[in-house]
Amino acid sequence: MTSTSTPWIIVGLGNPGSQYAKNRHNIGQMVIHALAAEAGATLVRHKARAQVAEARLGILPGGAPGPRVVLATLDSYMNTSGGPTAALLKFYSASAENLLVIHDELDIPEHALRLKLGGGEGGHNGLRSITSALGTKNYHRLRVGIGRPPGRMDTADYVLSNFPPKAAADWQVTIQEAAEAAEDVVTLGFLDAQQRLHSRQ
Repeated sequence: MTSTSTPWIIVGLGNPGSQYAKNRHNIGQMVIHALAAEAGATLVRHKARAQVAEARLGILPGGAPGPRVVLATLDSYMNTSGGPTAALLKFYSASAENLLVIHDELDIPEHALRLKLGGGEGGHNGLRSITSALGTKNYHRLRVGIGRPPGRMDTADYVLSNFPPKAAADWQVTIQEAAEAAEDVVTLGFLDAQQRLHSRQ
C-alpha cells in the first residue's frame, strides 16, 4: 500500500529529443503529456534530469481532488532511465511502491494495456535500467502494447520508428485510455485499477 502523504511518481519512458518524439518507443512519454494536459499542468526541467509536473489527478469518491502526483519524462536515453528515476524518488522521499512506469511493450498486441507489479523486464532496456538503479523489480508498470515488428524487420528499427499516420487516431485513443488507467491507479488503488482495466481488455 502506498503512503497517502507521498505522491505517486509516474514516469513515462522514451528517448529525449524531437527526432524520437513520435516513435513507438516513446509512447510512455506521450501518455505523460496527455496526463499533464488533462491536469492543466506544464512539464518543467528538474534537477533529477527529468521534465516534471506536480499535479492532482482525478476526483476521489465524494468529490475531493485526486491524489498528488509527479508526472515525469526523462532527459536520459531509454537505456539509462534508472538514474533519473531513482533521483526523482529520492527528491520526493518516495519508494518503489509509489512508482508507476509507463512503457511500450512488444509482447502484447497493439493497443492492449496491462497493469503489472514487479516481474521481469522482458528485454526492455528502460525497465532493466530502472530495476538496476532501484535494486528491486517491485514497482508498478503500465504496459502499452505495440505488437511485434512485421516480417523480418529488426526490433530496434521497429521501436524507433513512428506510428503510421493512418493509425494516428487509433493511437490517440489508446494514449487516452492509458492515461485513464494511470489515473485509476492513483485514485482507486493499484489492484482495483488493474481489475477494472483488465475486465475491459
